[in-house]
Amino acid sequence: MSRAARRSRYRKAFAHAAGAALAVPLAVAGPAHAASSSAGSEYTVTALKFTVRAGDRSCTVDADLYRPVGVDAHHTAPAVLATNGFGGSKSDGSTDVIGKAFASRGYVGLVYSGLGFGRSGCLITLDDPAIDGRAATGLIDFLAGIRAADDGTEADFVTRDGKGDPRVGMIGGSYGGAIQMATAAVDRRVDALVPLITWNDLSYALAPNNTATSTGVSSDTPGVFKWQWTNGFYLMGEGQPVLNPALDPSRFGNLTCLHFATRACDTIRLLNSGRYPAGKADAMLDYARSVSPVSYLDKVEAPTLLVQGQTDSLFNLNEATATYRTLKAQGVTAKMIWQSWGHSGGQVAGELDLSQGNLETSYVGQRVLAWFDHYLRQHKNTDTGPEFAYYRDWRSGYGTAATVPALSRKLYLSGDGGLVDTRAEVIRGSRRYANGPVATSHSESSLAGIIGLPDPKPYDTEGTYLGWTSAPLDSAVDVVGAPKATLKVVSPRTERVQNSGDAADKLVLFAKVYDVAPDGSKTLVNRLVSPVRVPDVTRPFTVQLPGIVHRYEAGHRLRFVIAGSDSAYLGNRGIKPVTVVSSPEDTGVLQLPVVG
Repeated sequence: MSRAARRSRYRKAFAHAAGAALAVPLAVAGPAHAASSSAGSEYTVTALKFTVRAGDRSCTVDADLYRPVGVDAHHTAPAVLATNGFGGSKSDGSTDVIGKAFASRGYVGLVYSGLGFGRSGCLITLDDPAIDGRAATGLIDFLAGIRAADDGTEADFVTRDGKGDPRVGMIGGSYGGAIQMATAAVDRRVDALVPLITWNDLSYALAPNNTATSTGVSSDTPGVFKWQWTNGFYLMGEGQPVLNPALDPSRFGNLTCLHFATRACDTIRLLNSGRYPAGKADAMLDYARSVSPVSYLDKVEAPTLLVQGQTDSLFNLNEATATYRTLKAQGVTAKMIWQSWGHSGGQVAGELDLSQGNLETSYVGQRVLAWFDHYLRQHKNTDTGPEFAYYRDWRSGYGTAATVPALSRKLYLSGDGGLVDTRAEVIRGSRRYANGPVATSHSESSLAGIIGLPDPKPYDTEGTYLGWTSAPLDSAVDVVGAPKATLKVVSPRTERVQNSGDAADKLVLFAKVYDVAPDGSKTLVNRLVSPVRVPDVTRPFTVQLPGIVHRYEAGHRLRFVIAGSDSAYLGNRGIKPVTVVSSPEDTGVLQLPVVG
């Protein structure tokens, strides 16, 4: 099956409605259970409601308790807590399967609809630790036996590490991934985390700037608006009162921001405006980061197994890497896996898919079970696996390493369009491109697979990009990690306006790496691009490209491209021609993390 066909099939499988777009594909669509239903002899399911305080509101949280048969006050079990991806709920077939999967393996499961989704109350506050995280602590109190559900149900059957301290881990993806770190930041009772395909900095995820980074993936210069993904989820969130009628009053904001916290709507409107004056842009960055792990990871102590998807243009591998490195630097136990699938597709046979019951037979599933076995069941002899592992499609099994591979190979941008091995091979020359009034390059239609539309192959229009291509490779080259480019451009038109006080006047470009086959066909690896808003075109700058795991076969060529636009992003304001000058003494450099 072709990559495009797999991508389409995958997206259709877990997106049973637009609202499931961010639901973790741990659980491909399955039938929802009935409240208080019995699941054979393995576990029972009880629907519960909790009234919790979250920020300045009281919120009703809709949850389901999965209790293994035989678990009681005298035979306790650790608990697994989970919530939905954006637009989902506790019973969307992408969350309830988590409860079923772990209850059938002897864990107490508590899955719930996040604030603002399903039948839980309050506004969508983007996994804010002070609101969403605090709401989750109310459920942990229930697991600890400190409080009862609204109907009086109590939990005296969860293993405890001490009075009021339940043995509890969390798992979930995307929106259900970030909530884990938000919860662990405000509640030290969480014992283990398994966040899948989630973000480090929401300002980067919504409007990435892959240059002038200050912390992890974060940049002080507003990035390039990812308008397709962002507006799709914004409409999904604002549509909740229509999609879920008879919601309680706490689910409504005001006429200009129906279902989100007001600052979230303000952020989306500013991004859509295409204008980023300093004060407003700073406020946007501050807010987006305040609800992001980048701002509160220093409060997280729970052992964390990060799982991120290679095929993911929403939350790329660089975000998980930033989280991983931060946790490691502060002494938190953390390991990381780069699996095949993410928000943009990529599911392949044998990868984790709980709808197929393959926890024990998939690599990622085995690692998850071992993680919880070690930290929740406290089987200290259980091996939790290598520090870093990555799916590779050119060889069976996962590759492993002690850490994320470092940059190890340099290529130089020659004036004749070559990508060469040494500075001595660089030919003097200058080349020029100019962006058009509309997007002239295409990487992906971010929501195409979710709404069932075809997505054209990636392309660049002549005259609106520059490319540098290597000679055919003598042997295969395996790239594992994020390539990095150092560039200098000449753009007098940008130079005249870039200090206007509005970041929108700065130069925008898009860097990417293609694989060119011997027949000339090109593959944009996982359709990923690196958007850049250059702080100052009079100075050299670095570009961090998205992480990839890719083999360039012998006879193939590597092609580095910078383009003036991309259809999935808002680009330059106005036409800004760009010239790139190369000489042996002063030219652009592309660095690759090559393994093997």
